[in-house]
Amino acid sequence: MDAQILAQFKVLLEENHLSIAQDLGVLQSQSMKTTAAESSGDLTYSDHMGELGSSTMEREKAFMFASRDGVYLNQIEKALKRIEDGTFGLCRVCGNQVPVARLEAVPTTEICVPCKEGENSNARKSA
Repeated sequence: MDAQILAQFKVLLEENHLSIAQDLGVLQSQSMKTTAAESSGDLTYSDHMGELGSSTMEREKAFMFASRDGVYLNQIEKALKRIEDGTFGLCRVCGNQVPVARLEAVPTTEICVPCKEGENSNARKSA
C-alpha cells in the first residue's frame, strides 16, 4: 500500500481513537460512576418505581454504549498495530490486498469482501 494512503489511514484511526476515548470518558463520568440518586438528579433519592426504572435503564444504556465503544476502540488499536507491523490492508483470510474503498468504508477491517461473504455464508449454513 502507498505510504501516503497508509499515513492517511493512520491519522483517521488516531482521530477515531481519540474521539471514542473521549466519549468513553464522558460516559464514565456522567453515567457509570453515579449512583441512582445522582443520575436521577434527586439527591434525596426517591423510591418511586418509575424513577428507579428510568435511572436503571439510563445506566444500562450507558454500559451498552461503553461496551460497544470499547470493542470499537480495541479494533482501532489493532488496526494501528497492523499499520506499524506492515500488515494493514492485507486480508487475514486470503492474504490479498483489501481494496482501499473497503478500507475507507471500514478502516478497522481485517478481511476483504469476498472472504467476509464466505464467512457469512458459512455462518448461515451452520446455523
